Amino acid sequence: MSAEATNPVSAAEAAVTDASVRRRGRARIDLRRIGRAALLGATAGPAPRDRLPDAISHVAEAHRAHHPDADLTVLRRAYVLAESSHRGQFRKSGEPYITHPLAVTLILAELGAETTTLTASLLHDTVEDTEVTLDQVRREFGDEVAYLVDGVTKVEKIDYGAAAEPETFRKMLVATGSDVRVMSIKLADRLHNMRTLGVMRAEKQARIAKVTRDVLIPLAERLGVQALKTELEDLVFAILHPEEYETTRALVAGNPRAGDALDAVAEQVTAVLREAGIGAEVLVRPRHFVSVHRVRLKRGELRGCDFGRLLVLVAEDADCYGVLGELHTCFTPVISEFKDFIAAPKFNLYQSLHTAIAAPDGAVAEVLIRTHRMHKVAEAGVVALGNPHVGQETAEQQDPAARTDDGERVDPTRPGWLSRLLDWQQAAPDPDTFWTSLRADLAEDDEITVFRADGGTLGLPAGASCVDAAYAQHGEAAHGCLGARVNGRLAPLGTVLGDGDTVQLLLAQDAVSGPSPEWLDHARTPAARIAITGWLRAHPEAAAPPAAGAPRPRINVTADRRSGAELHADLEGEPPAAVRPAGCCTPVPPDEITGFRVRGGSVTVHRARCAAVEAMSRLGRAPVAVRWGAAGQGRVTLVAESFGRPGLLADLTEAIATAGAAVVAANVEPPSEQRVRHTYTLHLPDAAALPALMRAMRDVPGVYDVSRARRGASGPRRA
Repeated sequence: MSAEATNPVSAAEAAVTDASVRRRGRARIDLRRIGRAALLGATAGPAPRDRLPDAISHVAEAHRAHHPDADLTVLRRAYVLAESSHRGQFRKSGEPYITHPLAVTLILAELGAETTTLTASLLHDTVEDTEVTLDQVRREFGDEVAYLVDGVTKVEKIDYGAAAEPETFRKMLVATGSDVRVMSIKLADRLHNMRTLGVMRAEKQARIAKVTRDVLIPLAERLGVQALKTELEDLVFAILHPEEYETTRALVAGNPRAGDALDAVAEQVTAVLREAGIGAEVLVRPRHFVSVHRVRLKRGELRGCDFGRLLVLVAEDADCYGVLGELHTCFTPVISEFKDFIAAPKFNLYQSLHTAIAAPDGAVAEVLIRTHRMHKVAEAGVVALGNPHVGQETAEQQDPAARTDDGERVDPTRPGWLSRLLDWQQAAPDPDTFWTSLRADLAEDDEITVFRADGGTLGLPAGASCVDAAYAQHGEAAHGCLGARVNGRLAPLGTVLGDGDTVQLLLAQDAVSGPSPEWLDHARTPAARIAITGWLRAHPEAAAPPAAGAPRPRINVTADRRSGAELHADLEGEPPAAVRPAGCCTPVPPDEITGFRVRGGSVTVHRARCAAVEAMSRLGRAPVAVRWGAAGQGRVTLVAESFGRPGLLADLTEAIATAGAAVVAANVEPPSEQRVRHTYTLHLPDAAALPALMRAMRDVPGVYDVSRARRGASGPRRA
């Protein structure tokens, strides 16, 4: 995973980094000096067994800061193998190649990664770029380290050609599904690559930066690793938007005392909390360049407090709300800026209270309030969670579901969005579809939770519809979705769901139903789009456009019209074919009927007086003799004309249910001159009961006519 040299980030940004490092009590790491130490270590022979090589002393120091009792022996062995296997390899900057795995490991050590992750990080390029084999890594360091190294190892370009990059990401994501530490190593690897990208050609810098922007930064956001995400954003910003970056850099450099205003507010906040008896640490957090750029676009001219935010760290969750109360009491709060991510954490584990206060001089300061534990997770995300499989052996003995059907262990920290991604990627037929769908999926930066009728929940991207919910809950069985109830009411499949909605999906009982091409207009998730596209590709007749001049049906709940009463067609000397009633006139026994061959070889049955029969006869289409079988069930479409009044829909559906019919589809047209038209497609257990059903519907107050529906060339008509 080669990375090349010279940092595109300015001296001003480096100064910010220097300051943040000094606040943590450690000097800035000089990677060039580490590289020279590694090179000298190679000429002077291996380090004695009783001490660590000088080249990884910074890694050891950072690791011990988070894990004081960590055993560093395995890190020494990993470094010796990595250094010896990469010996003689150099980066384009001229540095020994070992500086790259060292830098990646240092990034993870600073974030608090545990020893196994750091071991794999030191070795992450050995299998890809040296003679070291995965079996050798497994023998010397165990299965977990080998799994992590294999997860971040690229697929061979000679085998995959142009598809190598998408297939590498597919491989990494699948590995991440079993262990999120795989993606932690990849993100740190990409961060160091981006830091040292300057010696590459401009077009290659841009290509790598775009992939980082579209894939790696969203993954860092979703995994909660804000420390990596913010620096990656700035590095991408510098490459892809150099003019805006330079403007922002100059703005920050031209306001060296911008932080003084926040320092003053921080002192006031500290005094208020001290007087209230709340133990808290109040820090000033400068905004990174992309954040400053966004604030400038939002607010125009920036003031001193706009260049950073206050961070208040407390010990307990309850203290967060105590701090919030004091701030809103002693300062003027900006209510529109308040967000509670403690009671409702974001889908990437992030928890914090956000607010903004106006100081006496009128300056508005944004404030983040969180516990020390929340802050660690907010900065390091899944890296802060450590080994996700610690103690899982016991859990697997108690719960066999802790492993998948194929025996693979399941990462208990796997977020819901990753599970959905892993599901749909299996259905992606080719690398291009996967790559396009992955970028679209990761572009969704918000998530909602909807409740299923059975009490379960579904996590969906914001803006998802009932179509997306159907495929998320039922997979390919959603092809037969007839409609949905949202919060207890019938709703179109295109209805956009909101956070907290309850959705009940109505599925056809037969296996021949399929999605309409219009579903693609409402599908937001890759899982739904891939499944619908695949079905339509396999059933081209379903995707055929309607005849010229034919109106598009206004149906709110998509009906399956392919099942009904038993029908027989006389096809002497011809192969057998599926026979089904036409949706335009929905014949039921004992209607007089006739049939016609349609695309795909099936026979569609119409009522003899249907306008479609006249049209086909004019076109010279030969009819097929059809007849009713013994069964008396069927489907029929009825049109009820009524005057508008409250409760009419409920009364009509109650009358239908009392008569023993089942509503398959329903549509209510907008009122016109106080009159309303209801169209119902109904399943009748006994077609002979149709006259009684129509009488029962006519008896509903406000209904003045109920009739059979048929569709001719000019649109729906009453029979």
